[in-house]
Amino acid sequence: MRNSSVPFRSARCLTATTLRTSTVPLLLMTSWLLVIPACVVRGAPDSAVDRGRLIYLERCAVCHGPQGRGDGPEAPFLSPRPASLISAGASVKSDAEFLAVIANGKPRTAMPAWKDRLSEEQRREVLAYIRTLIRFQPNPLTPPPPKEQR
Repeated sequence: MRNSSVPFRSARCLTATTLRTSTVPLLLMTSWLLVIPACVVRGAPDSAVDRGRLIYLERCAVCHGPQGRGDGPEAPFLSPRPASLISAGASVKSDAEFLAVIANGKPRTAMPAWKDRLSEEQRREVLAYIRTLIRFQPNPLTPPPPKEQR
């Protein structure tokens, strides 16, 4: 049974005015968060790979996909399809070859030249990130059979 000396307020008693006046101070206290850049809140990337990852996700993943497989959301609409950056062929390319493609693009494809949009340092950071996507491992060798002792 409810104590009659304690005022009871049901959820239906909350009016729009009550809600509005109780949330205004909260909104005023937290509205300053909206003007702080995301990099300040999260911290600036520490390494070249982290900076390259951000650039890659912003500019490259739309075609090459988040894991570099050439399966980004725009890939089905491009002819020829974007290259897989994690293929065996890509893994043997030198840094100079990769940087040349990033800087100058690929003729007769949708791959643009990034030399006017990204600095040399940014292109190297993207390459550093792409290198982390390549995960070719040699097949493990089968261990030799155990020797029999006589």
